[in-house]
Amino acid sequence: MNVAPAPMLLILFALRGTGAQSVTQPDVHVTVSEGAPLELRCNYSSSVSLYLFWYVRYPNQGLQLLLKYTSGNSLVPGIKGFKAEFRKNETSFHLKKPSAHWSDSAEYFCASRIRHVDVQHVGESV
Repeated sequence: MNVAPAPMLLILFALRGTGAQSVTQPDVHVTVSEGAPLELRCNYSSSVSLYLFWYVRYPNQGLQLLLKYTSGNSLVPGIKGFKAEFRKNETSFHLKKPSAHWSDSAEYFCASRIRHVDVQHVGESV
């Protein structure tokens, strides 16, 4: 009896971040079987509030935003069945998909940006 190997997905990571914060994707390559759950890990370090993002770059295409965390609900829905969970106590923002598909083969980028707060001085004369 011959058994065909299950199709595999190759996921590539890159690191992105700016300023005083850092973003780390500990896995350089992730390979999963089609239909298997997919998790791409992202850890961040910052002493200030951040916006967090996941981007994807499919072969021969430009960068595309999958999802972003700005505030509020820690479970962030994205496009194409992806979601990410913001865990402040673990300083993580892992990207997940319940069932990977061959078309998910791409480069994935976790990114951060400092959340700037506009300060308005009340009662100052100009």
